[in-house]
Amino acid sequence: MSVRDGPAAFAAAAPPARQHQASPEVALMGIYEISKILSGPTRLEQTLANVVNVLSCFFDMRLGMIVILDADGEPEIIATAGWATEAKGKPIETLPRVVIDRLVATSTAVVAEDITKDPLFAKAADLITRRLDGRISFLGVPIKSDERVIGTLSINRVWDGERASGFDDDLHFLRMVANLVGQTVRLHRMLSAERKRFLDEKRSLEKALDGQLIDSRRSAAPKVNGIVGESAAIRKVLATIEVVAKSNSTVLLRGESGTGKELFARAVHDLSARKNKPFVKLNCAALPESVLESELFGHEKGAFTGAVGQRAGRFELAHGGTLLLDEIGEISPSFQSKLLRVLQEGEFERVGGTRTLKVDFRLICATNKDLEGAVAKGEFRADLYYRINVIPVFLPALRERPGDIALLARAFLDRFNAENGRKLTLSAGAMDALKRCYFPGNVRELENCVRRTATLAHGEVIVRDDLSCAAGDCLSALLWTGSGRGAFGDPIGALASGRTIVAPTLERPPAPSAPSRELAEAAAPAATCARAETGDCPAIAPRLTEKDRLLEAMERAGWVQAKAARVLGITPRQIGYALRKYRIEMKRF
Repeated sequence: MSVRDGPAAFAAAAPPARQHQASPEVALMGIYEISKILSGPTRLEQTLANVVNVLSCFFDMRLGMIVILDADGEPEIIATAGWATEAKGKPIETLPRVVIDRLVATSTAVVAEDITKDPLFAKAADLITRRLDGRISFLGVPIKSDERVIGTLSINRVWDGERASGFDDDLHFLRMVANLVGQTVRLHRMLSAERKRFLDEKRSLEKALDGQLIDSRRSAAPKVNGIVGESAAIRKVLATIEVVAKSNSTVLLRGESGTGKELFARAVHDLSARKNKPFVKLNCAALPESVLESELFGHEKGAFTGAVGQRAGRFELAHGGTLLLDEIGEISPSFQSKLLRVLQEGEFERVGGTRTLKVDFRLICATNKDLEGAVAKGEFRADLYYRINVIPVFLPALRERPGDIALLARAFLDRFNAENGRKLTLSAGAMDALKRCYFPGNVRELENCVRRTATLAHGEVIVRDDLSCAAGDCLSALLWTGSGRGAFGDPIGALASGRTIVAPTLERPPAPSAPSRELAEAAAPAATCARAETGDCPAIAPRLTEKDRLLEAMERAGWVQAKAARVLGITPRQIGYALRKYRIEMKRF
């Protein structure tokens, strides 16, 4: 950049008829004025231009110029005085590059008694003589900072005698000015670097804070009534639900029984724009097909025996709101086709009616069934599957979020206390025993366990001996002992496909009138639940990894994939996929 004083500088710097030597008093006053300028709060470019103007005014120095170089040695700031705007050329052209390079390389002054005869000014002499008349001399000194040349200070003098003289005093004065200028430039650059560093740190901090804010918004789970948990698995589900709730897309909640699918469906509704509209739910597995049709579509008066009046179905009741169809995988194939039309067209007729009704609702379906397997077997329509499987949300089993057991147990106990006017608390030992339990029934089983224990507790503090497992009455042990507890947990097929799907339901033997030998043998291991820390209780101890369960099943089946698939309740294809996933080499016998 270039800073020039303009035409007014000519009046203050008119060429004299003879040389003017600066007296010590004038020089001292000039240094004083220059120091005041350099210590002022103005921009560096303007400050240097004011210094050059002082040189022109006080000491009759013509075409004064201060050039500040950047890190690459190129002119960064050019401050001049005594240069008319109507003059042709640029001020920097009066200072040849070769002169600047010599000042930088030698770090000593450069003096030319007559620029018209000095080869350094062969190209610049003509431009200088256009402005100045007489014999013109050049004086230049380096500007240093920490012994490094950062610029140049130069002036021209006009002489009326035969020989120029007095260079020593002028050079001494210029060196003092250059020293002051060098210190000022160094200070300005230090402040500029410090300011740049501060701004960079500020931007970095702002960026980091913005990133943390974004991450916290992404990771922070929305508060939903009834859902307790701080684990990564539950936060991920809630974060997904928060995003999904903003649209009207159909949601399919997948997960084992007892994972709280209805609560999560309610969360989708409460976080959506339909939260002030009805939330209607229906368990499809709880009703026979004939009743289910009437419940969903409604019926007209006289449509069937007992239809004494017109009744609106769940579709109508959910108009503008949300409809939850729980256990969607249990509806019959014939009813699936009827349901498909409503989901596709958004219209239906009541049972016994002829008028077509149009409805607007947000559909949420829930199931613990392997719908993909049902489609493959022809038990579930593929077109209905694709219609409801728009946004699948997989709910984690309780064993996948063990860190939430303590929070859930305290929440269930607080609810029990509020309902029954009690003030029960859980001891550390009882809480530790609960944390080690497997809970195949998930959150529902944990709630039942807490309620059962709280009801039968002998004191205000629930201790470990109050738990059912301590007395050999653990229901999970009675139900799942000897039934392949690992297989019930996380089926390898679900793990291999990345889905959370329960294994096929284990058949419960009919209850005999008197305790049979088999039931007694099944119940025997439950007595060891009092030694939960030993890992003997099947409902407490084993939390094998997916790979361990797969290896265990393969060992039991003699490394026959078909047999291992039957042990785990999955298909041979899923076994093969899981073996490849965990890079398990087959053993040959």
